[in-house]
Amino acid sequence: MKRKHSLHSRAVGFTVVECLISLAICAMLMTAVAVAFNASLVNFRENEEMFQSINSARQALTRMTTQLRTADGVDTTTPSHQCTFVTADGEDITYEFRSADNRLYLITNSDNNEYVLCDNVTNAGFSKTITDGECKSVLISLTVRCGGSERTLSAAAVVRRAL
Repeated sequence: MKRKHSLHSRAVGFTVVECLISLAICAMLMTAVAVAFNASLVNFRENEEMFQSINSARQALTRMTTQLRTADGVDTTTPSHQCTFVTADGEDITYEFRSADNRLYLITNSDNNEYVLCDNVTNAGFSKTITDGECKSVLISLTVRCGGSERTLSAAAVVRRAL
């Protein structure tokens, strides 16, 4: 007696080779998704650090310009990396950039206390406009670095008491 082989008796499914190929394709897709996710996280961190550095520099500029506008007098003999003046409250203060540690300091001259006003500053300048021996205005420029990029922020303040 001869046995008939039916077409339906073969097992239906994936072969080992087909499973390995689909597994390799799945692994490549998952790797691409992981790389894209990692790149977005790195970009987010860099943007967050840059935002914090620029925001700190902006706040420092706002503080300096506010105090300079109402200052009783600005010292015209200080170097370009410093600005010394007497505030409206009579406090003698100095803003000083130190390139050795890339920081901008607030120094209260009456008691020699120093406060870090801004970190990651690569350059800072105080350009004073002097007329008749008095400082009329001060242009402040801060360059902030975060990672591989630098941003420069500038602000000017007219000393109202000198008008």
